[in-house]
Amino acid sequence: MKKAVALQYDFQNAPKLTAKGTGFMAQRIMEVAEENGVLLHKSPELVEMLSTLELGDEIPEALYLAVAEIIAFAHQLKN
Repeated sequence: MKKAVALQYDFQNAPKLTAKGTGFMAQRIMEVAEENGVLLHKSPELVEMLSTLELGDEIPEALYLAVAEIIAFAHQLKN
C-alpha cells in the first residue's frame, strides 16, 4: 500500500512531521504537495521510518543526514 509523509523545515530547528498517511491519504498528501510546488522524493525506506513518528514530532537525529540531503537537493532544483 502506498505511504506518504510530509516534513516542514524552518531552517532553525529539526524538520517536523506535518502529515502522514496510507492509501487515499498518501495520494492526497502527494497531490497537495504537487499543487503547491513542493518537491516529491520517493524513498520507501525513509517513509517507513518517518511514518512511525507522531504528527509534530521532529525527525530523529539518526535521520538528519538523509533528510538534509533531500532538502539540499530540493533547494538546488529551485535555484
